Amino acid sequence: MAGAMSDSELVAGAEQGASLGAVDVARGISRMFARNDIWCLPEMPLRNGRRADLMGVDAKGHVIIVEIKVARADLLGDGKWPDYLDHCDRFFWGLPPGLDRAPLDHINYRPDCCGVIVADGYDAEILRPAPLQPLNAARRKVEVERLARAALRRHAGLIDPRTLELFPGK
Repeated sequence: MAGAMSDSELVAGAEQGASLGAVDVARGISRMFARNDIWCLPEMPLRNGRRADLMGVDAKGHVIIVEIKVARADLLGDGKWPDYLDHCDRFFWGLPPGLDRAPLDHINYRPDCCGVIVADGYDAEILRPAPLQPLNAARRKVEVERLARAALRRHAGLIDPRTLELFPGK
């Protein structure tokens, strides 16, 4: 998805968006991030008990969180998303092409600090960049280490699935 979408692409996206799930949107965002040297994990637990849909680190060590919404009701009913802001340097909303993005321009969704990504199962496009809201160095270190340990644990489980059964860490 490069450049602005035309009206016909938006209509096609609306039809396709109805059938896209969070896994599809996550895949498209992950591919776009990888192309830009940002590596992320899905379903990353945070220390406050929340779970980030995608959490990653860019080449400069900045922590990025993406909250994925594929239904208008879910987007409008999500009151927990500000809890993610204390755990990242950049925060994005991730949406399928057909989902109405207008609510994200409302002050309650803090457009001044939240970016918007539109994605399908193949690729993604950043429609509004997320401004850098730097974590302090100690917090960033903790978040990057937690992310790295989670990635290594998941990798170990892929290599030897019994590892997670034998050593069920946190």
